[in-house]
Amino acid sequence: MSRLSLTNLPVAPAVDPRQLSVGVVHLGLGAFHRAHQAVVTERAAVATGDTRWGIAGVSQRSATVRDQLAPQDGLYAVLERGLGDPSVQVIGSIRDVLTAPEDPEEVVARIADPAVSVVTLTVTEKGYRARGDGLDLDDPEIRADLTGRPPRTVVGQLAAGLARRVEPLTIVSCDNLVANGPFLRRLVADYVEALGKVPEVFEATRFPASMVDRIVPATTGADRDEAARLLGVRDEAVVVAEPFLQWVIEDDFAGERPAWEQGGAVLTPDVAPWERAKLRMLNATHSMLAYLGALRGYETIAEAVRDDELAALARALMTEDVVPTLSPPDGLDLTEYGATVLERFANPALKHRTTQVAMDGSVKLPVRMLGTVRDRLAAGAEPRVITLAVAAWMTYVLKTPTVDDPQSGRLEAALAGVSGAAAVVDALLGVESIFTPDLRESPVFRDLLVEHVNALTA
Repeated sequence: MSRLSLTNLPVAPAVDPRQLSVGVVHLGLGAFHRAHQAVVTERAAVATGDTRWGIAGVSQRSATVRDQLAPQDGLYAVLERGLGDPSVQVIGSIRDVLTAPEDPEEVVARIADPAVSVVTLTVTEKGYRARGDGLDLDDPEIRADLTGRPPRTVVGQLAAGLARRVEPLTIVSCDNLVANGPFLRRLVADYVEALGKVPEVFEATRFPASMVDRIVPATTGADRDEAARLLGVRDEAVVVAEPFLQWVIEDDFAGERPAWEQGGAVLTPDVAPWERAKLRMLNATHSMLAYLGALRGYETIAEAVRDDELAALARALMTEDVVPTLSPPDGLDLTEYGATVLERFANPALKHRTTQVAMDGSVKLPVRMLGTVRDRLAAGAEPRVITLAVAAWMTYVLKTPTVDDPQSGRLEAALAGVSGAAAVVDALLGVESIFTPDLRESPVFRDLLVEHVNALTA
């Protein structure tokens, strides 16, 4: 079967990609970006006819995405799987693909290009190389960038690009971090201060917060076969997604930008209530189901939700522990939102693997769960269900021989020679990069963790 390309288009993109010029650089060209921001950017171009906002995508690690997209002229399909028949749409908004390890200078040149006025990021929590509230200046990759090599880290790339610019940028983080825009600004500020050279445009550069939501499971061979059947051509870069898509962006831009609100995004003066509801309800529940589901041998999140006991725990997590900590934004009914979350997780067409969701727990826990624990303890409540979610992570780390986590070495060292629930809890609570002193010193939190870990390991 022939390959998808500009000369082989059974289903044409909504906008002719040959008419698009590059105005956006995206760092972190994974499946989520291709199923989310790239789709909204193309919809905005359809709605406005503005062709200035093609995307130059940067793969931060491997050349896999470049090798998939280059023979296809940057084209790929989004295979939507809902409760009905799947549908497929070809997207053409990505006009160039770079691989940072192979061509770091070109990445910086793209960010510095005067035609580019927006940079977006989906590099996962660990891609920011943070420690606590600031940049981890001891990170070996950060240190290497600071010594003058062509930068390989996203913070180094942004700083180097800004240093070459005359006009400021808008830099939009789309990762699951609390106040992700201001947080990224602080990391870049830490970097340029350590470098001793603050770019002239830094103060005028804007870092709006944003909140993103769409379930994008890893693409399988069966997904590629299904897309080929629907398209009539082979697409090696197809991504899979649910029908639901949400993007909430703080209305704070340094210059021109895509009309994302005409592509389905919500622009608001305050992202925080949306972000908090999503992180604490959807993301925390997702992680809890991943850990508990994996411990019970379930391969996918949908299988875990079909377990009546786990589904009941997921509902209890949201209603008993999370909702009391939230002040919802106008237009968001938390009860309805919680029900929608579980409906989406139960979608049998999305084979979102528990082990995939369980990755990188050490950087996910602080932003998804520990804020809820802290708020409930401050209110004098017993955070029983959210603590079960944390205990499930501890048990998962204990029982997984090679846990996929940026701090895996630190976690293994903490658990070396440890046995018994209380010792496991104390060892992991002692990892200061995850747990703050107030949580380590809370007898209520520790006692609940010991109770839960003891039950989960029995």
